[in-house]
Amino acid sequence: MKPASGPDEFKAPREIFRFEDFELDRYQLHRAGQPVRLQRLPLELLYFLVERRGELVTREEIVERLWGKSVFVDSENSINTAVRKIRGALNDDADAPRFIITVPARGYRFVAPIREEGHTPPVPEASSVSAVAEASPSADAVDTSLIATTKAPLRKDRRRGILWSIGGIAFVVAVIVLIQQLSLRPPTTTASIPPAQKLAPALPDMPSIAVLPLTNMSGDREQGYFSDGITDDLITALSRLPGLFVIARTSSFTYKGKAVGLQEVGKELGVKYVLGGGVRKAGDQVRITVQLADATTGEELWAERYDRPLRDIFALQDEIVRRIVTTLNLQLTLAQRGVLIPRETENLEAYDDVLRGFEYFLSFTKDGNAKARQMYEKAIELDPKYAGAYAALGSNYFFGWIHLLSSDPNGLERAFQLEQQAIALDESLAAAHSLLAAIYVHKGQYDQALTEAQRGIALNPNSPGGYVWLAEVMHNIARPAEALAAVEKAMRLDPRNHDRYLSQRKRFLRSSATWLLPIIFGTMFSWFGTILNSARKTPRGQRRWKSSGGLRSIPTLQVAMSGWRR
Repeated sequence: MKPASGPDEFKAPREIFRFEDFELDRYQLHRAGQPVRLQRLPLELLYFLVERRGELVTREEIVERLWGKSVFVDSENSINTAVRKIRGALNDDADAPRFIITVPARGYRFVAPIREEGHTPPVPEASSVSAVAEASPSADAVDTSLIATTKAPLRKDRRRGILWSIGGIAFVVAVIVLIQQLSLRPPTTTASIPPAQKLAPALPDMPSIAVLPLTNMSGDREQGYFSDGITDDLITALSRLPGLFVIARTSSFTYKGKAVGLQEVGKELGVKYVLGGGVRKAGDQVRITVQLADATTGEELWAERYDRPLRDIFALQDEIVRRIVTTLNLQLTLAQRGVLIPRETENLEAYDDVLRGFEYFLSFTKDGNAKARQMYEKAIELDPKYAGAYAALGSNYFFGWIHLLSSDPNGLERAFQLEQQAIALDESLAAAHSLLAAIYVHKGQYDQALTEAQRGIALNPNSPGGYVWLAEVMHNIARPAEALAAVEKAMRLDPRNHDRYLSQRKRFLRSSATWLLPIIFGTMFSWFGTILNSARKTPRGQRRWKSSGGLRSIPTLQVAMSGWRR
């Protein structure tokens, strides 16, 4: 990984684990000072195993850590592939392992001894003044009379003051240790505890809507991809409108094929309006029926049936979105008063290929990933200026690389090139900007990642994926509060998949706890400074303060404070 390109103050302190001649932190594995090539997923798994060294890490825990509970992925094969890559990088033998032991049918255990770095080393037992004199580069400037006075008997009040100081410092250190333990402790199981009843989300302070999956009314199950694609297009178009809160596709599609009441849906998702309907495609004709309802009362606000030539599909979607805008009395900017859903391509076959590709892609399997890639590549062949097809193909390469669904070792770089091509053709593609942010995070280029993540959110303020990657950027530039706010926004936009975001949220909460340490240290230094300042008020204390060089003679304090600034 490349180092962060942002300012020094954005770089969080990294915990380094050393075993044999390897060094491991969250972003890179080194051997004898040289970087070892290891993809993101195997690297994250190795870091997880080292964090839990000596313990059995089950496959279920690995799946939750790497993908989340609700992500459907070929976890068995993906974990095996990741472990195999880790062993290759460590030159570890599965039959005679030095690092990772396989516990059949259960999981893995990291067994090598660890030399852990990244924390302040303990201060050796010695006189505080003599330790300062040894550590200071200007130790010879320290008045030896000050050292000599430490050997003289202390008066009772001075002894009491020193004891209070030692007790206060010990208390602060105990608090620090407690925070570290709580932030790094692996989560305990709650299998025997019944889940708490989830509260219904409150209505946002703006118009809110959920678009339920449009029913495939063609009678041909193979046409399901088309009705799903139209639903996706409507969600995307509405999501880009300012002043409208739109539930994510991943939550809306949990109702696919289910008979549910509109009021129940509105309550579960926390929205005022619900749009439903159906799609029928026959030859070069398409029929779309839609109904918009007030979910708080169950009242139908309007219903319409549209019969159009297939070539007018983009204009038809635009007409539907415009009717929703009018009904909800939304205010559009001057630029948005033109076309809300632009015609992405003149080639309807290319558009159809992208919809089919997305259906394959959502299987999250190697076979599905390969078939989706073929569809996207075909769409680009049919229309080399189809920006959405480039963005979809880039997403295919990226998730194939990150979830080990593809064997292409250059997947990340290929995704990077394709997303840049998509944006060059259409700068308004929010998903392409958000995915570029994700790629920049994996490249360690956090300034660029932040720019792209913010641009993605500006273009689509209702994208949970956009907020997830913004959260990752904020986490990596040491802004944990903003990272938490972003992931909680994603959770609100996708309320039916709350658990997907919990592992990320827990990680950010641990990070927030770790970042409390500077505040504690700052409080301790301020308190210590008050004691020193009080001592300086006496004539004798002033003479000793001046002769000792003040705080300049305490380099450990300087190192600690400058370290947190970095």
